[in-house]
Amino acid sequence: MDLTARQILDRLVAFPTVSRDSNLDLIDWVEDYLAGHGVSARRVYDATGTKAALYANVGPEVEGGIVLSGHTDVVPVDGQDWSTDPFEVVERDGKLFGRGTCDMKGFDALALAMVPYALSLDLRRPLQIALSYDEEVGCVGAPPMIDDMLAHLPRAAAALIGEPTMLRAVTGHNASILFKVHVHGYEVHSSKLPEGVSAVHEAGRILGWVNDRNDAIQAEPPNAVSAPFDPPFTTVHVGMIEGGTAHNITAKDCHLNVGFRCPAGEDPERHATDLAAFLDALDATLRARHPDAGVAYDRNFGVPALRPEDGGPAETLIRRLTGDNGTHVVTYGTEAGQFQERGYSAVVCGPGDIAQAHQPDEWISVEQFEAGEALLRRIVATLAE
Repeated sequence: MDLTARQILDRLVAFPTVSRDSNLDLIDWVEDYLAGHGVSARRVYDATGTKAALYANVGPEVEGGIVLSGHTDVVPVDGQDWSTDPFEVVERDGKLFGRGTCDMKGFDALALAMVPYALSLDLRRPLQIALSYDEEVGCVGAPPMIDDMLAHLPRAAAALIGEPTMLRAVTGHNASILFKVHVHGYEVHSSKLPEGVSAVHEAGRILGWVNDRNDAIQAEPPNAVSAPFDPPFTTVHVGMIEGGTAHNITAKDCHLNVGFRCPAGEDPERHATDLAAFLDALDATLRARHPDAGVAYDRNFGVPALRPEDGGPAETLIRRLTGDNGTHVVTYGTEAGQFQERGYSAVVCGPGDIAQAHQPDEWISVEQFEAGEALLRRIVATLAE
């Protein structure tokens, strides 16, 4: 017997797929669900083998289909004050509470519920389901999944990434890049300061670069593509910094993260290249002062922007079916930019309000969940036209 979208949501939320943990129990369940409908799925594992993405083709193996894409991981509930069990869907006051109900197992459940509906139609083009891992820690699971899809499936005409947008057509989002930086110093008593190298002091030079770069960026006029974003320019941010062992010892180590968020109209590589050059120069300076000193950094992740597509198939489809002709862009990143980077026409559109994502007592309204199901039915129906 077919499961309803709500029944599928109950099953998905019950799997505690926090990004730091495995998602394979959920993937096993989804694979069995698809097999029960005669649909085979393909997995793409991470390097550890403890996580996997999964995708499937429903209908004819021809080009021109539609991808419904979501992620399976959720953020932690540690330290959050929940009034319900976060891994059980609880309905109250027209809301469905539970970790991931909004971001984004609600959409995942709706996408999976479309499988039997798609099979009931005389499809001329396929429905493709794509579920990734580790979106919440930098969108690192989608690229290998998409690359594998391109190697084994006909290319779809449109990719719908179902992050919560209140079912509005979001056609642009920021790119993001994160550098993890480790400044190595040389410890001496602070009374002998010139003989040592303080990692904390030298990290201050990086903070100075960040402030100067923000000032320079904000003095530039925004370009037309970036203008709809808020803010309409790149921002550089240090959200974490830690270093030193005592007030009277020059710090041996200092760790900090430097992150960039860039609207679709700007080139994030320009800023990343400039930071790397600054860090390399600082590393050389510190090594000249003491062989144990220096700067190491790792470009931890980079998420490409989603750029508005003038008349693109994905945007055109969603606008036609929703009647939404507004301009909507967001300053967070999604996997849509990664689909677009690989040649798919992409749009972000899903049920729920992003304001509820990651919060204690996360919820999606029953109204949005049901409206999302109705929209996906209209989308799938176009595949039979």
